[in-house]
Amino acid sequence: MKKHLLALMLACWAGQATAGFDVVALGVNGGVEEGNLTSYLIRSDDQKLYLGLDAGSVLPGIRKALDKGSFPQVTAENAAPLTPQGAVFRNLIGGYFISHGHLDHLAGLIISSPEDSKKPIYGTADTIGTLRQHYFNGRVWPNFTDSGSGLRIGTYRLNQQRPAQRFSLGLTGLDGNIYPLSHGGTPSSMILVSRNNESFAFFGDTGPDEVEKSKNLDTVWRVLGDEVKAKRLKGIIIETSYPDGVPDSKLFGHLTPDWLLKELGILQQYAGGEGSLKDLTVIISHVKPSLKAGADPEKEIMAQLEKGNTPGVKFVRMAQGDKLEVK
Repeated sequence: MKKHLLALMLACWAGQATAGFDVVALGVNGGVEEGNLTSYLIRSDDQKLYLGLDAGSVLPGIRKALDKGSFPQVTAENAAPLTPQGAVFRNLIGGYFISHGHLDHLAGLIISSPEDSKKPIYGTADTIGTLRQHYFNGRVWPNFTDSGSGLRIGTYRLNQQRPAQRFSLGLTGLDGNIYPLSHGGTPSSMILVSRNNESFAFFGDTGPDEVEKSKNLDTVWRVLGDEVKAKRLKGIIIETSYPDGVPDSKLFGHLTPDWLLKELGILQQYAGGEGSLKDLTVIISHVKPSLKAGADPEKEIMAQLEKGNTPGVKFVRMAQGDKLEVK
């Protein structure tokens, strides 16, 4: 009996030791051009359902991800009577976290809502209030939620969460803690998702504390510093909207490579000092495309980040449809 119990304990330990998160990029840009706007999916390795992290572009991203083989568990045969795109959309996304109420972070959710299955949406009081009052209000769009004005279709259950309080993210098996961010006068937020003593942080739009006259990022870095010390934090998704050279007065609540590197330096201090962030996965999101001939802000931003990468993190720029396993 003892041998069987020991074997079971070892198997459970081994499963947790190799666990991690799967991240699929449904949209990676910020504003300007529709079809590839900020939206990611994340799930724990040992769970079926994904949590949506913002929803700027949903169905176009799923189609691209299927083309790239990022959902190998879905085939035309096992998706029937739905298309593979429909099966991922309706059956594999267990809910959404929306970081703030700007259109480039939730347009896909709104447009695709008539074909979605019932699921929860999580956010701060400000975000949930914006969805209820200004989008799903029967005028801008039919009310596909369970609250607010007009006919309530009830596809989405709106969940208003208090900052820094742990809660369960529905059937995804993940837990979440939401923290406020400052975004040029607009409330934004970060969510720390966790499972099996492992965590991953997703940032909505944010400016640097120094420019925003805020302590919000400092609070977040203290929390994530503890996660690093405990060897729980597997990675983060954070924006870098503009290349260096954009004046602070024109950032409008966003980051540049120089500002992100400064902020990561603060995280490094809270995480234990030099070397504490080495090889931490940092996925760069929300790059704003340029309409200037010859400009390549994505290439410029990634080069600037690598040049100043004294913390030794692993900067990653996912393309739409890419899948990344974060261990």
